[in-house]
Amino acid sequence: MENKEKVLAKVATHQITESDLEHMLKNLNPQIAANFQGEQGKQALLQELVNQKLFYLEALENSIENDAKFQSEFEKLKENFVTQYSIQNLINSVSVTHEELEAYYNENKEGFISPQKVQASHILVSDVSLAEEVKGKLAQGESFEALAKEYSSCPSKERGGDLGMFGEGQMVPEFEEAAFKMAVGEVSEPVETQFGFHIIKVTDKQESGLLSFEEVRSNLLRNMMAEKQGAIYQNHIADLKSKYNVEVL
Repeated sequence: MENKEKVLAKVATHQITESDLEHMLKNLNPQIAANFQGEQGKQALLQELVNQKLFYLEALENSIENDAKFQSEFEKLKENFVTQYSIQNLINSVSVTHEELEAYYNENKEGFISPQKVQASHILVSDVSLAEEVKGKLAQGESFEALAKEYSSCPSKERGGDLGMFGEGQMVPEFEEAAFKMAVGEVSEPVETQFGFHIIKVTDKQESGLLSFEEVRSNLLRNMMAEKQGAIYQNHIADLKSKYNVEVL
């Protein structure tokens, strides 16, 4: 026995179903769609569908389809829809196999080398005497995180000075040079940069190495799909230009 689709509203002889509601929600701008979440939001969206159906019925009653301006606008919309639908069909015909991904990865491993990265925390102060004072407190066993919250002028103080993981070129040269030379757990002497004086603590290191196929697969798939789609689009355009006369005036 067939499952009948749930009807949510009726306007004259027209039905508005659950799939109508889902289709409209799916095609809304994500920011606008956020306003129609939950039961209350769905009811508001249903009311909007009812309103649109009322306008549609009125337009039919007034024979709007016979209006010359309507016909002109409709032809433009139709042409645009057919064009976009055709392009989408072409793009959707593209696929990338697992074998293609693996072959590209194996032939281009030099492009999948992860550079060395460091995770560090720091305490940033304005002058060297205060930096030395803080360094002395660290030497006496006080908590780096607690001292960062108390003394550091960097917003990272709220995370105990943690700056996260970073690679080369992401920090100012003096800071970066010191951090990359340090061992995990090591605390630096005050390091001067344009921002002030830093006491740096390296908390983790990630050595340079080849990323595994699984680590790069999703990005690789996205890139290869985009490349293939671009190529098939341009090739198809070239074929169409040889088929139809194009004259740019």
